Amino acid sequence: MERRKFLKTTGLASLSVPFLFKNNTYAAVTEKLFRIEKSLEDRVLVLIRLNGGNDGLHTLIPLDYYANLNKQRSNIILPENKLISITPKNAFHPVMKGMADLFQEGKLGIVQNVGYPEQNRSHFRSMDIWTSGSTDIATTTGWLGRNLEIQHPGFPEAYPDEKHPDPFAISMGYEVSATCQGLVANFSHTVNNPATYFSATTASAVNDGTYYGGHMEFLSTMIAQTNKYGKRIYDLSKDVKNLSTKYDPKNELATQLKYVAQMIQSGLKTNIYIVNINGFDNHDSQVETNDVTTGKHADLLKSLSDAIAAFMDDIQLMGLDKRVAGMTFSEFGRQIASNASFGTDHGDAAPLFLFGSCLSQPIYGSNPVISDQIIDQAGIPMAIDFRDVYASILKDWFQVPAEDIQKMFSHQIKYHSLMGACTTSLSEDPFAINKTVVYPNPATNHMNLRINTFRENVRISVISMEGKELMVSHEATFEEQQHTLQIDIQTLPIGNYVLSIQKQSGNESITFQKVKEN
Repeated sequence: MERRKFLKTTGLASLSVPFLFKNNTYAAVTEKLFRIEKSLEDRVLVLIRLNGGNDGLHTLIPLDYYANLNKQRSNIILPENKLISITPKNAFHPVMKGMADLFQEGKLGIVQNVGYPEQNRSHFRSMDIWTSGSTDIATTTGWLGRNLEIQHPGFPEAYPDEKHPDPFAISMGYEVSATCQGLVANFSHTVNNPATYFSATTASAVNDGTYYGGHMEFLSTMIAQTNKYGKRIYDLSKDVKNLSTKYDPKNELATQLKYVAQMIQSGLKTNIYIVNINGFDNHDSQVETNDVTTGKHADLLKSLSDAIAAFMDDIQLMGLDKRVAGMTFSEFGRQIASNASFGTDHGDAAPLFLFGSCLSQPIYGSNPVISDQIIDQAGIPMAIDFRDVYASILKDWFQVPAEDIQKMFSHQIKYHSLMGACTTSLSEDPFAINKTVVYPNPATNHMNLRINTFRENVRISVISMEGKELMVSHEATFEEQQHTLQIDIQTLPIGNYVLSIQKQSGNESITFQKVKEN
């Protein structure tokens, strides 16, 4: 019997070892050889899973619909004078100072109303959809696992090897992330603490040609691989020290991210890390009745905000902020109206948060529309498909070719400009020359924009971090060629901004910084 068939017909996914397997039916994709720049190979994506379904309307409050929101959830509504305003139309929960500060620094982004068509409100099914990146119940591979399959179709056999000594992904805790599930095995390796090393018992298994013998040999090989990964992580990370003093030792999420920062700093070539925070399913007692700014949800949001702020501080002190980006995700949002138990029930869409120094724009999408009428069980409608967010990150951050990305998803992808602000080079390499580039960045009084266009109408403007258009530098019909444009930013105050490029062939956004002239 083939090993893949063995894995489909046995219950290895339930074994309490540092790796898990799952049934897979995803069709193999031919590996493509393509060149990528060294800095792209070193890029890291950190996923934060908010387990339980986060209440987006209690996290990011739409101030333009505050009066209607008060009618919908009068027993849990946060007082407007206690909110942390980040734009004229948006405010964070009062405990989210860390994320609010990052937003003002241009290091936190918001994608509004993210979900999928015909939202399933079951925790288990919806999380399967989010981790697989597919609404097809037959899909058993993860969205990141499918990308890794394209690059490493023979996994797990022959790994680790000399070229790939490190895990491709790391799941913090004791369970691998379904986002990294591949055809045969999960691409992620579990880590609880990188400074501790546990070696699983191994025994040489002789393949006597039987069903049992062949697959005991395979299992023995997998355990040996897990031990190699574990020792590699321990050897590189054991002496690494964090530079930030902002980590709260009582904050479990902060501790996970502290370990992630250590592993990135250690020189480990792992590109994906997954961390978790539990407890967002607050059907009751979401707030304290005597003070709605406190309660279970407030505690979770403070943990999330403080942990991301500490991690970003650490990464920047390590000089790694241009290499590391992150994203939160949760299986669904909550219903618009609160319930009588001072909580909220399963809903539909919700905001998704990005963090890093390479974000394209501060807020992507419009605020949700809140009616002044309570509609039973109504949720926030989806405006942006989460699968398109995944695809856009693969394209922007990891520079995965569009034709490969489309094969990973069953729907027609619509790309969004989310993490494209950091350019990697100004070399004459043909893989770099066609990129849209702003330089110098940071800039003082002038900067240059290098852009390729078709014959099309193009509008280039500068947007504040609050989403307000400040100036239009160019608006004209461009010819089909590469253009180098000078942009005058003398009148802008020192700070962070977004250069918005609107064109028929696809909109782009690039974050830039105006600094004081020496």
